[in-house]
Amino acid sequence: MTNIHTELHTIRDWLRYCVSRFEASDIFFGHGTDNAYDEAVWLVMGSLHLPLDTLENFLDARMTEAERKHLAHLIERRVTEHIPTAYLLREAWLQGFKFYVDERVIVPRSFIAELLENGLSPWVDYAEMIESAADICTGSGCLGVLLAHAFPDATIDVVDISPDAIAVCNINISNYGLQDRITAVESDMFAALSGKRYDLIISNPPYVDAPSMAQLPHEYRNEPQLALGSGEAGLDHTHTLLREAANHLNENGLLVVEIGHNRDALMNAYPNVPFTWLEVESGDEFVFLLTKEQLEQYIAR
Repeated sequence: MTNIHTELHTIRDWLRYCVSRFEASDIFFGHGTDNAYDEAVWLVMGSLHLPLDTLENFLDARMTEAERKHLAHLIERRVTEHIPTAYLLREAWLQGFKFYVDERVIVPRSFIAELLENGLSPWVDYAEMIESAADICTGSGCLGVLLAHAFPDATIDVVDISPDAIAVCNINISNYGLQDRITAVESDMFAALSGKRYDLIISNPPYVDAPSMAQLPHEYRNEPQLALGSGEAGLDHTHTLLREAANHLNENGLLVVEIGHNRDALMNAYPNVPFTWLEVESGDEFVFLLTKEQLEQYIAR
């Protein structure tokens, strides 16, 4: 690495080098970017604590020796250990919000975040209608923070079975100053929520099926496997949500669940349930909505 330190001086130099290393490697993109250039910009600028949108201002800025050594180390780890950039930088982005992450939680990614940007319209007419909400299997707590911004009158529980995840949740809750509105609850889904009811329950639960778990790229194996797999068909957690959510919803309450690529398997398991599939940028097969009334009518408990 010594030669690199002496040959590469500016951010422009290091960005070019980083893209080249990424393109020549077998790393997998999917934790915030989908190509070598965007990943390189994120890693270079993040390592220097510079806002991503200021790249043009700093392209010809020279880096210090310490900065070059640090960045060379991060690039090497990204390429050789397949560690997601989010873990290397201890940051992830979702709908323009920045979250703290580390290896204790999966890197935030959710179609539900896109839906919360519009306040779940038209299913929620007014933000004020949601006074209480829960995010089940919350991981880093990112969707809980987005819930708080989408529904300013709501008190929110973010729920996860992992004490490590709860610790990360509390960092993000504190970073956004939401301690008075969001409570992190260590619970195996609904187990510790006896007697609690909400106007809205959302969940981006583990949903990777067993065959897919066996074929995940190396990057995903650096994430907590507990947060990814959900039985042979990828539906174990979704079954629990469907079976128990009605007990924790207020009248006119809503359940919104992300299920990855399991739409066909879900509809085969529940052929009579009138799922409403919510439209996101990638299509209408990843997130469903059910009302409390529908859950009580169609789900056998």
